Amino acid sequence: MENDDALARNPKLFKSLDDAVARRKVLAREGKKIVLTNGCFDLLHCGHVYYLREAAKLGDELWIGLNGAESVRALKGATRPVQGDLERAFTLAALEFVAGIFLFHTPRLDAEIRLLRPDVYAKAGDYTLETLNPAEREALQSCGAEIRFLPFLPGFSTTNLIKKIAAASVAGAI
Repeated sequence: MENDDALARNPKLFKSLDDAVARRKVLAREGKKIVLTNGCFDLLHCGHVYYLREAAKLGDELWIGLNGAESVRALKGATRPVQGDLERAFTLAALEFVAGIFLFHTPRLDAEIRLLRPDVYAKAGDYTLETLNPAEREALQSCGAEIRFLPFLPGFSTTNLIKKIAAASVAGAI
């Protein structure tokens, strides 16, 4: 599809995990600090943007592990994601403080963490060390990543946004 070709030419989207690992090695040699976060980012909203902007301040480059569609479905249900992988990556890439994006297709990110060895791993403040997936937490600890939980803007979530859109549709507003 023509749109897919345009969206795939996203300069911040790593073509493969191997490409991300190669870039990470270069940045490590340069002494650059990589901040890693991950998520579905199905419908980008101000809560996401606020959190990602704050995460970017923790290092030299902010990288996002973006759950692929099948991973989103496994985590969020059959009706998600609302947008495809390339659309979500393209929207995230429009944020100037996002330096790199890679897709992953499993529910958890532990294998990618072990390969990328981030300096900092950031999650929104609704997570704690205890609620992080144990395999991801162990991978982060094994590579010495600093784990940071950042404040988020309460009341903003993709699920709530979808409910508002559905209610507006039922009411005939859209």
